[in-house]
Amino acid sequence: MTINHHISDALLMDYASGNLSEGWSLAVATHLALCPGCRRRLDAMEGAAGALFDKLIAREPVTGSDWEKMKARIACEPGAVTAVAEKPPVAAAPKPARSAGVIPEPLRSYLGGDVDTLKWRALGRGAYQIRIETGDPETQVRLLKIPAGRPVPEHTHEGRELTLVLSGSFRDGNDLFARGDLEEADGDLLHTPTATEDEDCICLAVTEAPLKFSSWIVRLIQPVLKI
Repeated sequence: MTINHHISDALLMDYASGNLSEGWSLAVATHLALCPGCRRRLDAMEGAAGALFDKLIAREPVTGSDWEKMKARIACEPGAVTAVAEKPPVAAAPKPARSAGVIPEPLRSYLGGDVDTLKWRALGRGAYQIRIETGDPETQVRLLKIPAGRPVPEHTHEGRELTLVLSGSFRDGNDLFARGDLEEADGDLLHTPTATEDEDCICLAVTEAPLKFSSWIVRLIQPVLKI
């Protein structure tokens, strides 16, 4: 498994400093379970931050070169653009995904099992979802199953959206997102993610506001679907 799309540096910094709410942290922690490179980047960030903290405790001056060294240490993983996270109430120490199954921890504990045990709710046109309950009032967290070859209707966002692929893949413009890849979107992106033809795409999606669909028909039924 080759992962090509990772967590942004800004999101990683929020995670490492404990500033992410539960929904965002769940997505980042699940990506971390699938991505060894991101786990190494997180370790590097925490180690660099610890060294700076030790300097502060010892009342040594923190210079610009110290910050440069920290950024270099964070970027030490070749080819990785970003990194990973946890879910504050759950995953203090994220672990690699189990070798068997589609859904890794900590997400598996939220769902109560792997995909073969889940009860999906139909969204129409062959798509399904499972709303995932958290104690986080800031985000909406759901598992989505998009049929092979089918698009998600064109939309943009009121805020940030994280989409983590767990099975299958989807295309968004020129980019391909497969297992372990994470897409970070916001209101600047108008897109129509489309599942590839080979198999259904199962994703974890976290949003902070309802999607803004271009189609008035989709907008009409959106309150019923709760997306």
